[in-house]
Amino acid sequence: MNHTPEQLQILLDIATEAAMAAGVVLQNYLGKLEEIEEKGRPGDLVTAADKAAEAEILAVLRRHVPDHQILAEESGQLGDKSSEYLWAIDPLDGTTNYAHQYPFFSASVGLIIGGVSTVGVVFDPFHNELFRAARGLGATRNRRPIGVSKTTQLSKSLLVSGFAYDRRETSDNNYAEFCHLTHLTQGVRRSGSASLDLCHVAMGRLDGYWERGLSPWDVAAGVVIVEEAGGRVTAYDTSPLAIASGRILATNGHIHDSLSTELLQVPSMAAWSSDVVKNSV
Repeated sequence: MNHTPEQLQILLDIATEAAMAAGVVLQNYLGKLEEIEEKGRPGDLVTAADKAAEAEILAVLRRHVPDHQILAEESGQLGDKSSEYLWAIDPLDGTTNYAHQYPFFSASVGLIIGGVSTVGVVFDPFHNELFRAARGLGATRNRRPIGVSKTTQLSKSLLVSGFAYDRRETSDNNYAEFCHLTHLTQGVRRSGSASLDLCHVAMGRLDGYWERGLSPWDVAAGVVIVEEAGGRVTAYDTSPLAIASGRILATNGHIHDSLSTELLQVPSMAAWSSDVVKNSV
C-alpha cells in the first residue's frame, strides 16, 4: 500500500507522541528504581521503568491505531497479526545503562509496513534529543534536518557497535570484529543503545555501526532515520537488510563497502584463540 506524505505524517506524529510519553516515564524513574530484574540471561535487565514506559506507548497506539499489530520488547506480539502495520517498540533501549544512571538510553518506536521500516522515532530523554523520520519526509533531530557524515575512508572513521546478551555463550560474539576494526579506524565505541547508535550515524556523530543479536524493536525506528538522513543500511554482506536476522550494518554510505569487506574477513574469536594457542607452542 502506498501512503501519501500526509498519511505518513500522521503516523509519524503518533509515533512521536508514544515515544515522548515513554520518555517522560523514564525521566521520572531515573535514579529512583527500587528493584531491577534479570529476564533469564546475565545482563538482560528489566525494570519498573521499562514496564511503565511500555504501558504508555501501548496506550497511545491503542488509542490511535487499535487495528494495528504491535511487537513490544516486554509484552511480545499484540493485536491483529494479519495487519500489514507492525509497530516495533522498545520502551527503554539501554536498560543496563539506565539502571546504572549512565546517560545513554532511549525510547524507540518504529513502524514496519509490509515488511519495510517506514516510520521511526527515537527519544533520548536525558539529553532531550528527538530523532524522527518517515519514508520520503527526511530525518530530523529536534525538528531540524540532519544528514550523515562525509567521511570517505575507513581509517578516518569513528564506528560504534555492541555485544549481544548471549556473548558469554557463543564465539559469534562480535569481540573479534571490535578488536579488528579498532585497529583500522580512529576508534570503535560501545554505547549500549542500538537505536541511539543508529541516530548518531544519521546525524554524523558516527560514521558506521554494526551489531548482531538484535531484535526488530532495537532497530526498526533507527533504520528509517539513517536512510532518510542519506545513509545506507544492509546486512553485513551489503545484501538487503532482513530485520528479523538480528544483524545490521549501517553507515554514511561512503565507507559501507569497505566496512562490509572488513567484517566479512574477520575470523571468529574462536579461530583467534586457536591461532594464539598454536603460536605459543
